[in-house]
Amino acid sequence: MAGNEMVTSIPLPEFYLWNKLREQKAPLSFEIEITARCNNSCSHCCINLPANDRLAQEKELSFQEIKEIANQAVEMGSLWCLITGGEPLLREDFCDIYLYLRQKGLLVSVFTNATLISEKHISLFKKYPPRDIEVSVYGVTQETYERVTRSPGSFEKFFRGLSRLLENNIHVRLKAMALHSNFEEFPEIASFCRNITKDYFRFDPFLHLRFDGDRTRNDEIKTERLAPEDIIALERSDVDRFKALKAITPKLTTNGTFMTNRNRLFGCGAGKESFSVSCDGIFRLCSPLWHPDYIYDLRRGTLGEAWWDFVPWVRERKSQKRAFVEKCGSCPLINLCMWCPAHAHLESGELDSHIQYFCNIAKARAAALMNEQFYWEGTNEESMGKAQDGSSGKRQAGGGYCWSL
Repeated sequence: MAGNEMVTSIPLPEFYLWNKLREQKAPLSFEIEITARCNNSCSHCCINLPANDRLAQEKELSFQEIKEIANQAVEMGSLWCLITGGEPLLREDFCDIYLYLRQKGLLVSVFTNATLISEKHISLFKKYPPRDIEVSVYGVTQETYERVTRSPGSFEKFFRGLSRLLENNIHVRLKAMALHSNFEEFPEIASFCRNITKDYFRFDPFLHLRFDGDRTRNDEIKTERLAPEDIIALERSDVDRFKALKAITPKLTTNGTFMTNRNRLFGCGAGKESFSVSCDGIFRLCSPLWHPDYIYDLRRGTLGEAWWDFVPWVRERKSQKRAFVEKCGSCPLINLCMWCPAHAHLESGELDSHIQYFCNIAKARAAALMNEQFYWEGTNEESMGKAQDGSSGKRQAGGGYCWSL
């Protein structure tokens, strides 16, 4: 630029900031779980603790600690922040936290069940609009909704809170967890969500286990998991999504050459442009990564140390298991699979273990997308992917099960 010339406009892809941030590998976004407590007790949830759990509340980051983390993140280049939980609106200082993050110039999103939305929140969101408020929809009838939340009266509160947001033109997006408890009602749930958020609706059938390892709650989560054929049926019911996924399937499958370093654990995007902070200040590359060797306590160190020193060390970790290298590390369906080191650890206590349930889903998705049949290994109910209602696939020679999709 010469003399007094000024640039009046720059195409977004050419904006100089992107190159600067890419060179510095800045953490462009982060999520912060400001509480693990929730006023619901959903059967599938990986984190929720009772709303009145005083010990959990005492461990939560203070407002001042959250401010310090936000200050460091913005200084390092962060542009977007997700406030989540638990149920973040349980925090009495939620409005202070939200306002501070907005005043730091961050684009702020909030995940909520909407049951605690009040006029105070509406006034805040209208004056300082969020990037979006994402609300979970567990059912569109009281019976189904409260079967999931196990909280009497929660359906009425949810509907009232969602209505307040919509009536005040707050940008709302809806998501739904696909569970055994709401599977029969899922077409109605999807229709309800799409009618409200025409630009965006997502559903998630992949349930991972508890961050705290609670065995009783983990058994509940496993009971809520859908069988592979039910997951495929849901994905096929979303015609646009299924067509888009089918179009890119050749790029997602790798024909047996997954990666050059097949023993690397973290071949995903965890820790590349984002990070997650728990309610008690534990830094992770992604929210489900809770292996004790791969977390960093921000109460004992800085965000800069975690990002610049700890993250590169984690991403270079490799498996010493031959079975991992030859199975998951070499699998051409890895990008269609729910498997990742974080999920594997929650399932088995090991980062590099093979999880048959994930494998069954990946094979089912591949078969559906490629119009083929797929083969399930093993003979026990878990490896067969037997549905909760007792149905199963067609028996094949050799002890496996084959599903035609």
